[in-house]
Amino acid sequence: MGILLAAVAGLLLGSFFNVVIWRLPRHESLVTPGSHCPHCSEPVAPYDNVPVLSWIVLRGRCRHCGGGISVRYPAVELGTAALTTAVALFLHSSQRIALGEILVLTLVPVALIDLEHRIIPNVILAPAAVAALIAGALTRPAGLPEQALAGVGAALFLLLFALAYPRGMGMGDVKLVGLLGLCLGRSVAVAILAALILGVGVGVGVMARVGVTEGRKTAVPFGPFLAAGAVIALFAGPPVVHWYLHSVL
Repeated sequence: MGILLAAVAGLLLGSFFNVVIWRLPRHESLVTPGSHCPHCSEPVAPYDNVPVLSWIVLRGRCRHCGGGISVRYPAVELGTAALTTAVALFLHSSQRIALGEILVLTLVPVALIDLEHRIIPNVILAPAAVAALIAGALTRPAGLPEQALAGVGAALFLLLFALAYPRGMGMGDVKLVGLLGLCLGRSVAVAILAALILGVGVGVGVMARVGVTEGRKTAVPFGPFLAAGAVIALFAGPPVVHWYLHSVL
């Protein structure tokens, strides 16, 4: 039942995230007006606003004008549902589940907004950080100092990179990695490492395609790499940290 609820909640929240991703960077209200076609501005009826299913029934077209509806909408809904379901399915302690759900529900809009607009809104990160601290206090109060230390330590670590390479990282990335520390604890190190590896890999790929000179001029936001690294660390981080502490050190 918990897994089913996580899946349904993920679909519904994914539908809301589509609104957030479109409107928040444009400084539009998330409440009014209601959902409407971006082509003809006709309101979307409730029966045409069912996550994923409506897009399939309408074949990706507006019922009124026939304008195309991006496949991104059902992809965000399905992706969010997959992440919330995976957290409920594969994580076991109440603390990890609570922090995991907060993390993935933050990463979806943050990664896509940063990918398109190269901004990471404080209005998303701040409530998520508060929610993470409250979740930690409710599920494992004794772990709050370690949780806070992981958040601050991760933010300070990435701050050094941002100061050294301001064109590649911004303060939004620093704040985001601080949130990752609050949600992942020690595993935030795995998230940062994975993000750096992914970022370097994509950078090398871009330079191989367009040339080194043009590739260095290509701006690629780091937020999506941090999001991908965070998902990796969420599910694989603890065993990696355990292996490192007990086999390498």
